[in-house]
Amino acid sequence: MADPFLYNTGDRSHYGCLGHEVQIEHIKAYVCRPSFFTDKAVIVIHDIFGWLFPDIRYIVDLIAGHGYITICPDFFKGTDPWKTTDHWADFADWMKDHDPMKVDKEADVVLKYLKEQCDAKKIGIVGFSWGGMAVHHLMLKNPQLTAGVSLYGIIRDSEERYNLLNPTFFIFGEKDHTISYDQITLLEEKLKQYCKVAYKIKVYPGQVHGFAQLKPEDMKPADKPYIEEARKDMIDWIKMFI
Repeated sequence: MADPFLYNTGDRSHYGCLGHEVQIEHIKAYVCRPSFFTDKAVIVIHDIFGWLFPDIRYIVDLIAGHGYITICPDFFKGTDPWKTTDHWADFADWMKDHDPMKVDKEADVVLKYLKEQCDAKKIGIVGFSWGGMAVHHLMLKNPQLTAGVSLYGIIRDSEERYNLLNPTFFIFGEKDHTISYDQITLLEEKLKQYCKVAYKIKVYPGQVHGFAQLKPEDMKPADKPYIEEARKDMIDWIKMFI
């Protein structure tokens, strides 16, 4: 099986996080708050590399810098994330134990924490790859989430995947060989047919799977404009609804 994550996950510069870790019932989470009070929050769902991965913590801090209480829970509940040393032949078995459509309990725990401990009134959600699939699922199931952004992750094996409850933005890379152009076209056609809330689909030229979560020092110059555009679009969507 080809490695679908074409950005170099093994070579990451150290990142000094701006937030802190908390324990919320049965899960740990990384939280970053803006410097002022806000009642708006964003949940970030990590990819297969888990909640400790530097890139995802950078994204949490980035969103917090725009004025949101931002939290990345460990949706793997203490189990091992996928590692760069793991073999792709074992990926299907690993996914059976890490189903992105079995995140409802953890999402409810985090929503309760944000409302009761952080006084959040409006809560959005952003997810990358595995987390993007989880966002797609939650935006179909959980009306507490005001808006969502799914980055290169979609549910593919359900006919009931188009009736979104609240506004959702789908971001894709043109050269992502885990999600074909046909799948994106089908998503767009079906959303036009069934979706009754605001949605958006955007494909970024020349970009591979995982492109939008790189830290600045890890970006290639040719990709940087598209990475920055995708992040701005993500933040703009959040600001529009949350």
